Amino acid sequence: MSFSKWIGAALGWSIGGPIGAILGMALGSVVDGFSKGMIKFNPDQAYGRTKQTQSGDFEISLLVLASVVIKADGKLDKREMDFVSQQFVGMYGKERANKAFKLFKDINKQEIPVREVCLQIKQMMDHPSRLQLLHFLFGIAKADGIVVESEVKSIQSIANYLGISHQDFESIKAMFYNSSDNAYKILEITKEADVTEIKAAYRKMAKKYHPDKVIHLGPEHQKGAEEKFRQVQEAYEQLQKERGF
Repeated sequence: MSFSKWIGAALGWSIGGPIGAILGMALGSVVDGFSKGMIKFNPDQAYGRTKQTQSGDFEISLLVLASVVIKADGKLDKREMDFVSQQFVGMYGKERANKAFKLFKDINKQEIPVREVCLQIKQMMDHPSRLQLLHFLFGIAKADGIVVESEVKSIQSIANYLGISHQDFESIKAMFYNSSDNAYKILEITKEADVTEIKAAYRKMAKKYHPDKVIHLGPEHQKGAEEKFRQVQEAYEQLQKERGF
């Protein structure tokens, strides 16, 4: 499949607006036929009546926001770049991942208008998919073994622009740290919660992070969703043991 046909087939709403402008600059003459009008960016499409978020929209959103996080600490760490590459191979297969990573390298050369990009994503992407984006971004930050403060601030800023609550942010963040109160943070409760509140929190979070919430993104994104769901289950089981219920 040619590069231009891959892009054309992959995208829905993300081909317009600020994300579309980033893609246009990144692709340039690399895409065969791009300059001949095979793909046209339509800003109205990004903010108007468009179809549901597709796998391609999510894929491009990941590429753009991953670039922001990777550069947050002022350097391009090979381990973080490798993490993105490996994740894309796992999700999309080698051929599609190679195309995506080629595009990612070009996106990395740009200054990303974070607020504008996030507002486009917020308007067009449903909440469960935005939570999945956040989970992936923390995975990138942790790829070099530690999430530094600059990366946390970058992801938090992205979360704020995406309309993700502080509780949801802390819940996903806790999945990438080891501390005594992580189970409580993942379930979005405090250590003062009683057994009834813990059980209710588990039901709520299991529903919020259920893989079926992002089924519309395609099977390639189920693995990440299943990981969040698994960590919610493990947090609950940990509290069951600690509290003895």
